[in-house]
Amino acid sequence: MHPAITSRALRRLALLLVPGLAAIGGNVSAATWVYVSNADSQEISVLELDRAQGTLKPVESVNVGGMVMPMAVSPDKRFLYAALRSQPFRVASFAIDGTSGKLKKLGEAPLADSMANIDTDATGRWLFAASYPGHKITVNSIDKAGNVGPIQQLLPTAPNAHAIHADAGNRFVLATSLGGDNVSSWRFDAQTGVLSPNDPPLTTGAAKSGPRHFVWDKAQRNVYLLNELDAGLHVYAWDAARGTLQLQQSATVLPAGFTGKPWAADLHLTPDGRYLYASERTSSTLSGFKVDASTGRLQALGQTPTEKTPRGFAIDPSSRFLIAVGQESHSASVHPIDAASGALGTPQRLPLGKNPNWVEIVELP
Repeated sequence: MHPAITSRALRRLALLLVPGLAAIGGNVSAATWVYVSNADSQEISVLELDRAQGTLKPVESVNVGGMVMPMAVSPDKRFLYAALRSQPFRVASFAIDGTSGKLKKLGEAPLADSMANIDTDATGRWLFAASYPGHKITVNSIDKAGNVGPIQQLLPTAPNAHAIHADAGNRFVLATSLGGDNVSSWRFDAQTGVLSPNDPPLTTGAAKSGPRHFVWDKAQRNVYLLNELDAGLHVYAWDAARGTLQLQQSATVLPAGFTGKPWAADLHLTPDGRYLYASERTSSTLSGFKVDASTGRLQALGQTPTEKTPRGFAIDPSSRFLIAVGQESHSASVHPIDAASGALGTPQRLPLGKNPNWVEIVELP
């Protein structure tokens, strides 16, 4: 065969093979790490999610020396922050090893109170925290090395602040008040890390409804809010220019025939935006909802039993698995998600530490 022809043929073959090899290499090298805080055993479980098997594999347990509960991951996925709700109240900063998923402790910084929720802003330079017993929200600085610094702002709220997050534009911060039955809206200056009241400052719900956790959809068109005390689930239209909410739809996460005391806990959208799930602790169930792509409204799919007292759960970046942990079962369940229906399949289970309550998932190449 002529050398030129051979060369052209080889180049053509290489062009055909490279994309496939790259895709194979990407699948092989990508890893999904799962972090679970275990409050009563004072440790963080580091786990690896095997998507092929739908199972969790233990990697390590990291002792934190306190009642570890809410956690947050930095926007660049390099750092994990964990709040300790026992004295002295503080937040531990960890570096995430991209190869092994293991955690390296960087340091600790004081928090103003026992915090039910922490999160970073979109730049990763600021840490927000909400205190349920202290009725306050705070802002801590974060340095370039990923260490949380001193408290730089403390703001009193209505009773039982519970969740706090910034919108994708990093211009507004919302915080729930479970005892005040409202969601507060704050303007946020990402240069200085300072919060100031928005106008209007509050969106008020029904009495004794207990606003708890909330999430934005990816398009930043809607906010989904879960109430703890009446297990109501609400869809709000989000005005990204003004930082305001307008109620669009209300539903419930309670199973049919429920007669106990509602105790709703957590909610998350699948990363692809097609389904929303919420946990309810009294019934130990996960409620599923299909999300209308055009309106953001919800269609109920029913309930699935899960771990006992499911305070926290998370969904992996592929939208294929929901990982729920049980405060009273001391275990995790990996529920496969049916992409066509949103149904949760039979879970694979793994024992954890005592009182697992919060889940964070990080996918790294």
